[in-house]
Amino acid sequence: MRITIVGSGIAGLTTAISLHEAGFGDVTVIEADTRIRPVGLGLNILPNAVRELAELGLLDALREGSVLTRELAMYNPHGDLVWREDRGLAAGYLWPQISISRSRLVLVLAAEVRRRLGDGAISTGSRLVGLRDGHGGTCGVFADRHGSLRTVGTDVLVCADGIRSAARAALYPSEGPPPTNGMTLYRGTAWGDRFLTGRSMAVLGDDRRRLVLYPIDTEGATGRSLTNWVAAFPGGEAGAPELPSEGVAEQRRAILRQFAGWAPPGVNLSRLLGGTRHIQRYPMIDRDPLPRWTFGNVTLVGDAAHAMYPAGSNGATQAVIDARVLAWNLATHTEVGDGLQAYEDERRPQMTELQKSNRSMGPEKVLTVAHERAPHGFDEVGDVFSEEELAEISRTYAMTGKFDQDWVNSRPSLSVG
Repeated sequence: MRITIVGSGIAGLTTAISLHEAGFGDVTVIEADTRIRPVGLGLNILPNAVRELAELGLLDALREGSVLTRELAMYNPHGDLVWREDRGLAAGYLWPQISISRSRLVLVLAAEVRRRLGDGAISTGSRLVGLRDGHGGTCGVFADRHGSLRTVGTDVLVCADGIRSAARAALYPSEGPPPTNGMTLYRGTAWGDRFLTGRSMAVLGDDRRRLVLYPIDTEGATGRSLTNWVAAFPGGEAGAPELPSEGVAEQRRAILRQFAGWAPPGVNLSRLLGGTRHIQRYPMIDRDPLPRWTFGNVTLVGDAAHAMYPAGSNGATQAVIDARVLAWNLATHTEVGDGLQAYEDERRPQMTELQKSNRSMGPEKVLTVAHERAPHGFDEVGDVFSEEELAEISRTYAMTGKFDQDWVNSRPSLSVG
């Protein structure tokens, strides 16, 4: 069986590795760029996805140059603790939660694809521009950087080409650009002192704004951490892939106008921003849930299928789960169509609920509620929430995303015997 994957991001590369692990040897990843560019800042991989990467033999490689997340702590702008919970191994999971740079993760995945499938398994410089029916399946039409077209026939076409997926646009031509919620995201990384446990994810927020900080690498000799930070506040432009450029100094000033009075625990925000050399700025966008992912032998994975707002650490996590579920179903069904449909039947309802939850900012909605109930802060969080109310919000979100502890630790493996 010939399987072609469009896109060499986290979803596409993990799908290639998962398919090889499941027994498929003729797998090719086609990337639009002329080379794999390991770009991007920090991200979190939850234990349900780390389990999958561990079963693919990648855990040791991912531990290097990353941080095993110890806790999630959420605060109001005054630095009052709203909610804290253990994460990963500290929470009783059998696998850790990992904070890592996207570039590091992509490099590990790409190296593993080439190790398993050969150097030619990743083809670059061809952009998907259309789909058409072929003998026994669908063909992808690709254009190189000179505009020359070629048609690739395949038994299965897995489209992992991101939130602006060309495959999705071909399947849903009237959908239009991704919608925005009117928020602007600023993101960057900087070296600095450790804060809290040294392996903490801190989220601060009111009813409109969010500030997220967590380490993604450490220097053993100095004890310093590479802190990934995200600042979000109203001001996005609908449909824009990236907002008009600003100088770094102007970006720092815009962020400090919003957050200068905030109190991140153990973090000097002005110093952190001053140590950030490059800042990414773009509108917060997602995709509406789809009624269907699979058309014949074509299916969508990752952001192409279910792009969601960056709340709850589920973007990369769910892309990894997509890849493993897809490979398992293709390997355990006789007919390709049955396998692809079984993958969609399992994943699409879950992701639809998770996309909806993330539109209300997932577990971070406790910060909105805390601001509404106590806009000037509080002495005791028990005066604002009951512990049961906070725990239920966290538990419900974990179960929606299928990363609750009991499920992750006990469910059957997705490895194909």
